[in-house]
Amino acid sequence: MNRIDPQPKPGKARISVLVPVKNEADNLRRCLPALAWADEVFVVDSQSSDETARVAEEHGAKVVQFHFNGVYPKKKNWALDHLPFRNEWVLIVDADEVVVPELAEEIARRTAADESDGFYLNMKYFFLGRRIKHCGYAEAWNLRLFQHRLGRYEKMPVAPGIRTGDNEAHEHVELQGRAPLRLRHELDHHAYPSIAVWVEKHNRYAVWEAAMYERFLREPIPTSIGPGKRFKRMLKKVYLRLPARPLVRFLYAYVARLGFLDGRPGLVFCTLLAFYDFLAWANVYEMGLDGRGTGPRVGATASDPLPIREAARPELIATAGAIAGPGA
Repeated sequence: MNRIDPQPKPGKARISVLVPVKNEADNLRRCLPALAWADEVFVVDSQSSDETARVAEEHGAKVVQFHFNGVYPKKKNWALDHLPFRNEWVLIVDADEVVVPELAEEIARRTAADESDGFYLNMKYFFLGRRIKHCGYAEAWNLRLFQHRLGRYEKMPVAPGIRTGDNEAHEHVELQGRAPLRLRHELDHHAYPSIAVWVEKHNRYAVWEAAMYERFLREPIPTSIGPGKRFKRMLKKVYLRLPARPLVRFLYAYVARLGFLDGRPGLVFCTLLAFYDFLAWANVYEMGLDGRGTGPRVGATASDPLPIREAARPELIATAGAIAGPGA
């Protein structure tokens, strides 16, 4: 449970930082020193095989190991429900992100002023050693700073056995409080050290997108994720019905959103975005969710994962909550 300590560390902002990780030792060496201004930092690890835990402890972070049950909760919601945060405000930072000094000062000042119950942060997106200023990535606002008791990520469990990762990558924070405001200064996001890492992570993201296909098409859009995110979800309902989506994505990012102005990194990035949409479509087709695919694998047994379409059933979602146990 959350516990509030009336006395933060001297000279520190009354912020608790949550950094979800797995095999992020190199990124943490850049991320954690930039969080020295915060009262406490939790690094929530998924049994990394590299030096992640040691690097985190060397920088004064509290290391907690997370064991995913395969369904729900994922890492961030589990941490928000179970870690003993001693501050009311929680900041979510990924290991490949850096909180610059100007942003740190603004966070401390504006949370102390009690302007809102949450704040959106924008990112400066770096890819292949260059800042991506176009491609639709000039703005990427996400609710990352909020009053702990008022914010949780959307609950979007998938069927058991679906390998989509144990961390919320696309789910948004639902805030039960005053409308969030925007911070002026930005995070530095050093996205993916190599093409191979990008492909590995987006392969998992594409499986998740496929698992959520029917949900995105048919379920009502949550009212608690903010107007900007609701508008994007509305567009997604339309976009998922378009033919030739990978081509549409490339033309949108490279031409309409001026990705060509980002040079060769922009060309690579826009092509990868189109490839990601192709992977998501191919997974939907393979799973038979569009009515035309191959459906369950030939030779599948009772021990294999449930068909993906089961993920949208209310009884499965209820079961996922039961598996997660108290606090889910």
